[in-house]
Formats: sequence, structure tokens, C-alpha cells
Amino acid sequence: MSTPDRVDYQTDPSRYRHWRLSFEGPVATLACDIDENAGLRPGYKLKLNSYDLGVDIELNDAVNRIRFEHPEVRTVVVTSAKDKVFCSGANIFMLGVSSHAWKVNFCKFTNETRNGFEDSSAHSGLKFLAAVNGACAGGGYELALACDEIILVDDRSSAVSLPEVPLLGVLPGTGGLTRVTDKRKVRHDLADIFCTTTEGVRGQKALGWRLVDEIAKPAQFAATVQERALQLAQTSDRPAHARGVALTPLQRTIEADALRYPHVTVEINRAQRTASLTVHGPQGPQPADIAAIEAAGAAWYPLALARELDDAILELRTNEPEIGTWLVKTQGDVAAVLAMDATLTAHAGHWLVRETIGLLRRTFSRLDVSSRSLFALIEPGSCFAGSLLELALACDRSYHLALPDDEAQAPKISASEANFGLYPMATGQSRLQRRFYGEEDPLAAIRARLNEPLDADAAFALGLVTSNPDDIDWADETRIAIEERVSMSPDALTGMEANLRFNGPENMFTRVFGRLTAWQNWIFQRPNAVGEKGALKVYGKGDKAAFDWHRV
Repeated sequence: MSTPDRVDYQTDPSRYRHWRLSFEGPVATLACDIDENAGLRPGYKLKLNSYDLGVDIELNDAVNRIRFEHPEVRTVVVTSAKDKVFCSGANIFMLGVSSHAWKVNFCKFTNETRNGFEDSSAHSGLKFLAAVNGACAGGGYELALACDEIILVDDRSSAVSLPEVPLLGVLPGTGGLTRVTDKRKVRHDLADIFCTTTEGVRGQKALGWRLVDEIAKPAQFAATVQERALQLAQTSDRPAHARGVALTPLQRTIEADALRYPHVTVEINRAQRTASLTVHGPQGPQPADIAAIEAAGAAWYPLALARELDDAILELRTNEPEIGTWLVKTQGDVAAVLAMDATLTAHAGHWLVRETIGLLRRTFSRLDVSSRSLFALIEPGSCFAGSLLELALACDRSYHLALPDDEAQAPKISASEANFGLYPMATGQSRLQRRFYGEEDPLAAIRARLNEPLDADAAFALGLVTSNPDDIDWADETRIAIEERVSMSPDALTGMEANLRFNGPENMFTRVFGRLTAWQNWIFQRPNAVGEKGALKVYGKGDKAAFDWHRV
């Protein structure tokens, strides 16, 4: 079932309205050419290469296709197909007519897409070069900041800017503030000037302030970009002659209260305000060598699972905002999951396996930052092992059914080497390190029992699960826990969960999400931004914002 308001995160290049994707040897060019009449929602035009969620959905798809379908690509040049404008950022009129939840989820997805550039650069050797060939403002500059390097055309008019504070009364909240300081190391007083002026910084000053890496006159700009793109490509180990894997359309059925994929099922209980998200483990013989993995292509279980789970998370986050508690389950064979992990580990250096691990890593991270309560239910037939144990470790709580009188039916979990760093969180830690604060003794105890099936009592003794009720107490304990959770303030839970989930070391990625979750979330609700005379509401209407001058 589909509704007019439902957002679909699935697309393909034949349906793009906003991006042009082209390839030349090791360089892909991703040109922003936004159709101003193709906004995702009515009520605004996407002028001056300004973007909305639909633009970012296409961007996310395009980068995934480069990752998997074009392994020969080593550098992605992000530029504009329009004259004199690179990207003017998030569409202000779209933000002005959007609900608070829409704005925050839009910013979160934009964060994840841009963070994905840096993730691929760090882990997969895919480099990104921003060729800023016109005015570059707000989220447009944030897009450039996510790239490894920025080249700005020195034409006396093109500038980079983050004008959100003076123009809109909000923050450069999709990583702008954070990357200016943490990544580009712009001196804080210069960053203060930069973020409080509307006209931006151009040419030699932008280079001197570290806002860009290189400038080039218009006549030399294209050649400079091409030369630097090829130089960046030489730093990559992506294969020059490998065959890509086509990302075929997902097999997906959307019902009124369910989403169904081959390996993922979501069933929604609207009265309870919960969603049961069940991951089905690998079944039948699985490819164990590279030739068989390549032959399986997009149907290879880990890749298919990552794509389906990613889509399910996004579907729930955007289209089911009142479903606040997700009950995470698995079904399958523990041994089959551990065998999958062994294959992933054995071939981790191969480009396709590496990209698949990357997609799983980013998908698990998307689960971490979802503002939903996450409970894992470990029941008979579960296969929370290795890579799929990450699902339980990502949850706020986990309940593991104990069946002391029925060994055959007692659900087991199992840790593998994959749980010790194959899928790091935004903090850079594994979820096991996060769970135990990096303390050696509990981690060593788990390492001593790698790949061993653990029943509820054993898992509880190792600290891997929250509770281990037996079959007499199971139904009541889980029911009461779920009922209590869904009765609590969603706002308070979002704040609490974000604080508890990210207790590890701070870094650029955690600060990006922290600033969005706390500061921007708060500012988006303040009258100075979104009140009747707030800056975001009056923008473009000829009125002046009326601020409450009290500092809060």
C-alpha cells in the first residue's frame, strides 16, 4: 500500500531529476542540476540549486551506485551543471513550511549522506573532490566540506558561506560548524566572522582562511580540477578493471501495517505504537569464494540484507513517526551467520566485500542515531550472532528468553570477531567497547568464548544481555517493559537515549550528530527561528525578523 505523503528512498538514475552522473576512467562526475519544479512536497521551488529531501535521496543513491556499480572509480568530482551557482543549500521555503519533525529528519538524513562521503574515503579508498564553480552557501558549502578537498573558482564573484545564523536564525547544522573547526581547522575567530556574515568569503581570502584547498581562475579551473582528481585517484586502491555489481530494485511489499522484504520484515502494532523489525538470517548454501560472491551480485545475502535493512530503517523513521519503540528480532541459524562472518573476514580486502561491510557499517550506524527506543527480543529461533549480534548490541535493552528445561529450543547468541571492530560506531568504538567502556576484563571474557552458542544465563553472566527471564516470567516482563516505554515522553526518551548510546570518545561525527540533536533541534522550535516573525518564517517575504532578545 502506498500513500501520497509517503517518502520512498528507492530510486535509480533513470528517475533522477536533480543530478547528472558521468564517468571517465577513474573519475566520476556528480553534477548538481536541480529541477526547481521537482520538489518532494508542494509549496516551494528549488531555485538556485537549493535542495530538499528528494535531492538528497538521489545523492545517496548515486554515491551507492558509484561504490558498487563502478569499482573503477577512485575519485568523485562533485560540481554544478548550472552557471554561476554551485549549491545554495537547503531550500529555505521548504524549511519554512515543514513541520519540526520533517526538518530534523531531513537534517539527519543529510548528515548521514555527507558523513558517508568521509566514511568511504577512510575505509574504501573512494575520494571526493568539490569543484565549486559558483556561489556556494549553507548546505551547499556543507556538501563541499564533506569532500576530501575543495577547489574554488576564482572569478571575483563565487564565494563560500554559512549564512544560517544571520539570515535564518538557525545553525549550519548539517556539519558546517563542525567541519569548519574539526576538519578544516579554521581559526575560531575567523570562523566566527565567517558564520555571522551573509556575503561569504571568496578567492585568496577563502584559501588563506583554510575554507578551501585551492583556487583557480576560470580559464584554468576545469584543467585544475581534472589534474587534482587524477592525483587523488592515485592514492586509492579501488580496482581499475573489476566488474561492478548492479544494484537491482529491492523486492519490497508495502502494506498498511507492514513492510516485507526477502530478508527483513516489519510489522506495526499501531495500538501499541511499536514495530517488530525481524531480520532473517542466511538460508541454504552461501557463496564462500570471491567468484561465487561476484556471481551472486546484489543477491549476495550480506549486501541484500544491508540494502533492505537500510530501507526499512528509513521507511520507519520518516513515514511512521508515531511508532516510537522498535522491537528488534532475528530468525535463522546461528551457525549460518557465523559462517557468513568467516567469509566476510576472509575476503575483507576484496573491493566488493569491503563495500558490503561499509554498507552494513553505515546501516548499523543509522540504527544507532534513530530517535526510537530499541529493544532486542531474543526468542526461540533467533540468530543474534556475529554481524547480527550488532543489532542487539545497538539496542537500548535486550531480553533473552531462558529455557533451562528445553536445551534444544533455548535461544542462543554468539559473538564473533566481527563484533570487535568490523562495524565501528560513530565514536570509532565497537559496540562491545561502548557497552563495557573499553574495560579489558569483560571484553577478554567474551573473546574467550568467541563463536560459542550462549544461552540466556551464559549471555547474562557475560553482560551481553539486559535480562534473562524464563518462560514463566517472559511474557509479563517484556510486556510491562514495552508498555512502560511507550507511555513515556518521546522527547525525553530521545534525549536520554542519545546520551546513553554515545558514551564513548568524542570526535567529529559524534559532534555533528550531537549538535543536530541538541542545538539545532532546540533552535528549530524557538520563536526566533520559527515563530510568526521568526527569521526562518519571514525569509524572502520582505519582513524583518522580530527577535526575543533574552539569552536562554
